[in-house]
Amino acid sequence: MGGIGNSYSNSAKISVPMTERLYYHDSYLRQFEAHALELAADGSTVYLDRTAFYPTSGGQPFDLGSIAGIAVREVIDEGDRIAHRLAAPLAAGPVECSIDWTRRFDHMQQHTGQHLISAVFEEMFNLRTVSFHLSAESATIDLEGGPIDTRGAAGVDAGVASAVEARANEIVWENRPVGVTYEDAASVQGLRKASDRDGTLRIVSIDGLDRSACGGTHVRATGEIGVIVLRKLEKVRQSVRVEFLCGGRAVRRARADYEALNRVAQIFSSSLDDVPGVVAAQMEAGRSADKARRKLELELAAYQGKELYQNTAPGPDGMRRAVRRVTASGSLDELRAVAQNFTSQSQAVFVATLFNPPSVLLATSADAGVDAGQKLKAALAEVGGRGGGTARMAQGSVPDAALLDRVVEKL
Repeated sequence: MGGIGNSYSNSAKISVPMTERLYYHDSYLRQFEAHALELAADGSTVYLDRTAFYPTSGGQPFDLGSIAGIAVREVIDEGDRIAHRLAAPLAAGPVECSIDWTRRFDHMQQHTGQHLISAVFEEMFNLRTVSFHLSAESATIDLEGGPIDTRGAAGVDAGVASAVEARANEIVWENRPVGVTYEDAASVQGLRKASDRDGTLRIVSIDGLDRSACGGTHVRATGEIGVIVLRKLEKVRQSVRVEFLCGGRAVRRARADYEALNRVAQIFSSSLDDVPGVVAAQMEAGRSADKARRKLELELAAYQGKELYQNTAPGPDGMRRAVRRVTASGSLDELRAVAQNFTSQSQAVFVATLFNPPSVLLATSADAGVDAGQKLKAALAEVGGRGGGTARMAQGSVPDAALLDRVVEKL
């Protein structure tokens, strides 16, 4: 998305000439010959007199490939020059270079696709692209302007995205020419986004649609972008982030989506078109079943609490005390309903312990004369535990399950 402006010199490398950027003039160049002018101390970073390797810039990642048969791991724009970091040292002199064409063409499809999508968003809805990011799996643009939603962000919904997607694909099918020109920054006109660079700008144009200052690699015509799919919409502060896929990425994602949906359809023994309705019905049935289960659990807990009260003999002071020890893993929540129903009756104290995680529950009846929260908190503090609650019910944890019996004895 950046243009070509006045270059700047690197004072530490001033003796080495500027790198000629072959990708500016031919994005389709796959092999080329160059001369290794300078190497870093370890020999794994090389500066060529000319290169077709695109460095990370303007939201587009660097190219991969090889120089003299050695894999290129990273390409870095250093202003006047481009540094190539290799997987192994290289000797100075003439070298044969090869671009990873699969990666390059993918980036070309996504980048030209971004120009097209951004232009359509602006043309149809006055939504401006303020940033572009291209990753290995997807690409995104951040939009501002246009209609404002209730949160003060750009108003982009599924309807807007669908309309832009349809128009963008129409322009792909029209196979409009995509061209590169070089124009003076002082007199250039018709740019979608004004450039703050001086000197000569590299302008990438989509016939009848868009003119943008850009140093990236692009296809020759919109037909080579391939199908365009807009996917996730996400609000990011005052912008809306739009995820999109073009060409081969869109095809691969469509295949993956189909395979996933088809597996779901097979699980439910339904057609692809019926999957949303079937899943919704199953979820509603699950919610109903879960509600019924919780009702039965509460009824069972009420019965267990009352039965436990009847089967627990009162002590000399008339207090009925019950202790439940759960040696398996679980949750004290399962015992809370039992505790509530046990202590809903007179003169009752209920204690429960859980082995994993080591936890304690204390519940008391209203007439027990015991503040459960204060009592449990004090008992836990003596063994390094933590917890608390209300006067009627409290719970907490201890550092080790071996301490549970000491807490129960204290209570």
